[in-house]
Amino acid sequence: MSPSPISVPPPEPGAASTGSGDACPGALRLHMADDGFLARVRIPGGVLSVDQARALAGVAGRLGDGMLHLTSRGNVQLRGLRDGCGAELAGVLGAAGLLPSAAHERVRNVVASPMSGLDGRGFVDVREWLTGLDAGLCASSVTPELSGRFLFGLDDGRGDVAALRPDVLVQGLPSGEAEVFLGEAGVRVPYGRAAEVAVAAAEVFVAAAREASGRVWRVPELDLSAEELTRRLSAHPALTPRGSAPDPAPQTPARLKDRGSAPDPAAQSPQGLDLANPPQRSNVAATALGNLPPWAAGWARRRPVPRNKDVGPGPGARPVVTVPFGAIEPRQWDALTGLAGQLPPRELRLTPWRSVVVPGATPEQIERLAETGLVADPTSPWTRVAACIGRPGCAKSHADVRADATVHLGDAHPTLPTYWSGCERRCGHPAEPYVDIVAQPDGSHTTTVPSVPHHTES
Repeated sequence: MSPSPISVPPPEPGAASTGSGDACPGALRLHMADDGFLARVRIPGGVLSVDQARALAGVAGRLGDGMLHLTSRGNVQLRGLRDGCGAELAGVLGAAGLLPSAAHERVRNVVASPMSGLDGRGFVDVREWLTGLDAGLCASSVTPELSGRFLFGLDDGRGDVAALRPDVLVQGLPSGEAEVFLGEAGVRVPYGRAAEVAVAAAEVFVAAAREASGRVWRVPELDLSAEELTRRLSAHPALTPRGSAPDPAPQTPARLKDRGSAPDPAAQSPQGLDLANPPQRSNVAATALGNLPPWAAGWARRRPVPRNKDVGPGPGARPVVTVPFGAIEPRQWDALTGLAGQLPPRELRLTPWRSVVVPGATPEQIERLAETGLVADPTSPWTRVAACIGRPGCAKSHADVRADATVHLGDAHPTLPTYWSGCERRCGHPAEPYVDIVAQPDGSHTTTVPSVPHHTES
C-alpha cells in the first residue's frame, strides 16, 4: 500500500533551515547549486515501484535537467530545478507516495541489501524490515531530530550493507534472527522485532545527541562507549521486559527458504559471517544492563566485515546494470521502467553503488539495456569508478572530474573503488577504502588511498 500524500505546504527552494544546522538537502528543502536548485528524494532501501519511477522521471523532465542522479545511499537527486518549483515538486512526490511524512522526509536514509530475496545468498529477506522500519521512523515523534546524514542499514547476512558502516545496522543471522546495532553495540532479536528495535536505537541516539556539548550527526561523533550505548539501549521501552507484547512469529531459515528467499546456511556462507565460529549469545543484561524481555536473545558486539571487491549485487548473471556516475538519461530510465513494468515485481531497486537491480530480468534482457549506455558487464571499470558532480555543476570544484575520470577509465584500480573529487570535501566518496583522486586549484590532481572515517552522500 502506498503512503498517503502529504498535505503540509512545503518551503520554497532556498528556504532557511531551523533545525540543527545540518545542511543536507531534501525534497522539501532544496539546495542551490551552480546548475540550479537540487532536491534529494529519499528512497528507503532503494525500492521504487514502476509508477513511482515514472513520476520521478516526469517531474525531472518538467522541472529539472531531465536526468535522475543516483546517490551513494541509493537515493535520487533532481538537479537543475527552477526557482519557485517547491510546491509543485512536493505535490508530485506526495501523490506518488514518496513523501509519507513531511517531518521525516530527510531522515528516511535506509540502505538495504539490493539482491535480498532474489539470489539465495542471504539468510533472510529484508523487505519486511524495510517496510516496518520506514513506518516506525515516520510514526516516531523523536526521529525527526535525526540529521540527514544518519544512516540505517538492512543487511540480509551477506555483509554488503554492513560494510557501509551505517549508524544503525540490522543484520540477518543463519538462525533467522537479527542483530540490531547502534554503533558497535547491539542486541540479538527475533526477525519480527528487528524494525521496532532499530527505531528504538535511533531514538536512543537522539537522546544522547541532545546531551552532547557540540553538534552530533552520526554515532561515531558521540563521546560514548559501546558499553554505555548498550546500557542506554537496554533502558528503552522497546527493550524493557515490563509490558512487552508477545513475540511476533519468528522467521526461521526454513520458512524463508520455503518462500525462496534464503538458502540453507550450510550450503553457502555470505561474506561477513564466519559460520565456523558463529557469534555467541551473551546475555550480560541480567547484571549491569538490566533484564531483557523474554523475546531478546542477548547482547552482541559488532564484528568487522572483511572488504570484498564484489560488494553490492556482485558479479555473474544478475539482473543489475551499472550507471556511469549515477546519471541516468531519460531514454535509459524509460528502458529500465519499461522492462520492470513487464515483470511481476514491477519495481526497480537502486543500490548504494549507483547501479539498478531489475528483479526478475533475464541476462538477455539486461544485455539489451546496455544498448542505451548502461553497463551490464560486471567486470567493467565503471563498476569501480565514480565521481562527484564536479564542474560545471559545483562552484567549489576545481575541475570537470567526470570528464577526467572518463579519460582515465582504463587506469582504474583493478579491485578498489576509484573516486574522483573536485575539491577537498570529497562529496559522495565511498565508505570503504578507495583510490582517492582530488582536483587541486592549480589543475593538478593528488592520488592517495586513505582510511575513511565518515561518509557523505552525493
